[in-house]
Order: sequence, then structure tokens, then C-alpha cells
Amino acid sequence: MLAEAGLLDIGDLPAPAIGNARARDAVAQGGQLVDEQVDGGTAAHADDGAFDHVRQRGARRGGYRDWERTQRKAREASITVAPDWEQLSEIDFVRLHKLRMDVEAPVDLESYGALYAYDRSYDRVSVRFERPLQPRDRVHYNPTTSDDPVIQQIAESPDNKAQVFMTDSILALLMCAPRSVYPWDVVITKTEDGKMFFDKRANGPFDFVTVNENATEPPIELNDPANGPNPERNVRARINTPSALSLEATFVNENFGFQVCDETKKPYKFSHPNPFHTSADDGQLASCGYRYRRFNLSTDEEDPVEMVVRTELNAYVPGATAKAPPSQLITIRTLNEFDSRAPGAGGAPDWRSRLDQSRGAVVATEMKNNSFKLARFTVQSILAGADNMKVGFISRANPLDPYRHVIMGTSWFKPKELATQMAYSLANGWGIVRTIIDLVRDAPPGKFVLVKDPNRPIIKFFKVPNDFDQNAEEEEEEEVEEEAAPDAPEEE
Repeated sequence: MLAEAGLLDIGDLPAPAIGNARARDAVAQGGQLVDEQVDGGTAAHADDGAFDHVRQRGARRGGYRDWERTQRKAREASITVAPDWEQLSEIDFVRLHKLRMDVEAPVDLESYGALYAYDRSYDRVSVRFERPLQPRDRVHYNPTTSDDPVIQQIAESPDNKAQVFMTDSILALLMCAPRSVYPWDVVITKTEDGKMFFDKRANGPFDFVTVNENATEPPIELNDPANGPNPERNVRARINTPSALSLEATFVNENFGFQVCDETKKPYKFSHPNPFHTSADDGQLASCGYRYRRFNLSTDEEDPVEMVVRTELNAYVPGATAKAPPSQLITIRTLNEFDSRAPGAGGAPDWRSRLDQSRGAVVATEMKNNSFKLARFTVQSILAGADNMKVGFISRANPLDPYRHVIMGTSWFKPKELATQMAYSLANGWGIVRTIIDLVRDAPPGKFVLVKDPNRPIIKFFKVPNDFDQNAEEEEEEEVEEEAAPDAPEEE
């Protein structure tokens, strides 16, 4: 469950219940498995017509898929643009691709939290010796920028020279924005003294991991025409919608990180304890370390632009001896396989037959189908100064069961080397961020929303009313109340 303070605690799944309408609609509700429906009428009466009908369903499948793609429904925006919003700017991805900026290594300000050791036994996991993914009840805090007490303390310090504040998840999204396909939005607050806070909305896209977003034919919504006239009767269609897959991937990503940490060994503690954990009653903390780092994005010494970012690390690799310091600080992420037969599978090879023998081919396909997600993972690792990134390959135990998973393998990646393999440019990412910061700097104090168009490679920059957050929360509460309200009893 996602708490208001930014707490992500999904260890109670597999029966997901999230206060997000899209996510709830995506969860499988049970039902009888039936054959997939295919649009189209009955075969023509004439022999030649019947033959053409067969060819269209078989040998000419590519043409049929092209027709199907034209029937796909347009995506909905992550946030509704109100009539009183004022659009200040619009940037297309072609322009974003051309931006460049070199940024020096960051300065570490503070560090909080504690890390558990990575369990090296998971390096030996393979398809033949798979392990079940075991949900664990751990607490992982990921509050937005404005709710972070450490960032607020740094911003109010008289020694602070930074004007921009954000988290690594928001920063990585902006740096990888040209690779994004699905909609997203970022809320920006500019104070009277020129400080800028970049925030996520509660239950927004930042709290969930996407699946096959960059595939040629990404996963489709349940009510898409391609699912036929009765999609609610099709189990495969219900559990493989973008929202359902995103919820499943988030569950997998979190619990894999919890599982591969060895909590029996002494944790590596940073300078300060976890700043968000207020009571032992809140639950057992997950392995997580927070580094607050300052980046210099100045192009002119007389006009400095500095940014403070909260970054995350997930575990450490022990040194040669028990008393030696950690040899590596790492981040932990996952790639997940769902159903090779489902729409949106992106032509991925079957992991059970290919992962051990042809892992390079599997990774290459994931780089193509999940370019945005992998780039974000990589950039977050670089921003945090991680020495390595551990990636787990997680698959469903049964393609039609989104609640049981197995670990089929793991791999180590050097973040900067992986960025090079993906043809990702850090200089381009910093150029994008500096351009967005300049948009906010040129605007008057107030609130703004940066919105990715759901169906076009465009980012729009809006000026919104100061009570924007309050209105959005009230609307969401009303929607939840309407959905939860029982039907009125009939009068006798």
C-alpha cells in the first residue's frame, strides 16, 4: 500500500488493493479461461472468399496486426489538464535529443539509513536451480521531495546555495524523458526566494515500474478493440494490461530487493539513522541507504545553478574480512517475464529455454522493449554513486498466474558500462534537466506541472493554481468514495 507520506509497502500482496483506480481495475478478478476472441465476421460464402479469409488469419498475419494496431485506443493522460491551466511552453523529444551538458562529480552532503549485505548465494541461481520469490513484509520509504525533512533542512540552512531540490527517481525520469512512451507528470513548486522543488503525486507513475513500454506493440488495455467483444472473460487479457503488469512488476522489484539481502549479518550504517522511520511499530525496515548529493549545473560562475538530490542504495557487498569496510555499494533491480503469448510480449525469447544459454539475447531484447525503464535504473545507480547494479530475472511460475514468481537468474552490471551499451548519454540527460530548470527559473513564483503527452513525444509545461494539490486530493477522495459506496437498499 502506498501511504500518504510516500511509504511503499506492498509486502501484503498477492491480493493487491491500492487506492489507485487504474491499478484496481487492472487486477485479475477471477473467471473462466476461454479462447481468445478474434474480431471479424464469418467466412465468405464463395470458395475464393473463404480462402482469402483463411490467408488473412494465417499467412498474412502481419497485415492483420497492422489493421489491429490502427484500432488501438489512445492512451489517457496521467493527469487531467484543467481549463484554468496556462500552458507556458512545449518541447518535443527531437529537441531534447540535441541537448548536451557536462556536469562534474557531485559533492556528498549527508548520508542516512543502513544497508544489509547482499547474499552471494543468489549468484548461483539458474533456470535449473531456480528459487521462488518470497514476499517479505519490509518497510521502504520513498517520500516525495517536499515531504523529505532532510531536504527541507538543507534548503533552510543559511549555508545552502542550492536552488533546485528533487529525488533520484524524478531526476532519472527527466534525464531519460526522450525514451518514455507512457504518460507522466511532475509537480514543481517555485518559492518567492527562487527555490524549486520537483515533486511526484501520490499514487502517480513514479511509484510503479512499467513493463515493455518501448516494445513495438506494447501491452494493451482491457477495453482495447484488439481484445475482442468480451475481454472481461479472457484471463490472459485481464492480467496483462499495462496497469496490471506495472503493479506486478513493482511487487516483484520490491520483494526481490528484500529477499536477496542477508539480514543475519551486521548492517553497514551510514552517518545518520533512517530519517523517515519514526517508530518500531511501523514495521521492519528494508535495506536502504540515502545519500544527499549536490550537483553543479552552472554554465556561468556569475549565475550558479546547484541542485540537491536524494539518492538511494539498496545493499552492500562485504569486504575480504568481517571487519573490512564494504567492497561495493550496490543497487538492486529486476527484469520480469510475464507471458510470451500475450499481446505486448515484444517478441521476447522464452527465458526457461534461453536465459542460461543465451543471456545476451535476453538482455538485448529487454534493452529494446524496456529501454526507458532500464535507462532509469542505470541513471539512478549512477546518481547514487553505486559501484554495481544487481539485476534479477524474475518470471511467473505459471504464465496465467501473476501472483507466484520464481528467480531464474541474476547478473552484475557496471552502471556506466550499461549506459554505454544502451547508447545512453549522461551529457544529454543533464542538458534536458538544465533546460527544464531554466523554464522554471524564467517563470514567476507559483506552482507548475510538467506533463508528458500520452500519445505524442511532447512535454508540456503548465502554470497551475496554487491550490492545485488540494483540489487534486479532493477529487481523488471523491472518486474513491463513489467507488466504495454500497448500493442504496430498495424501499419496501
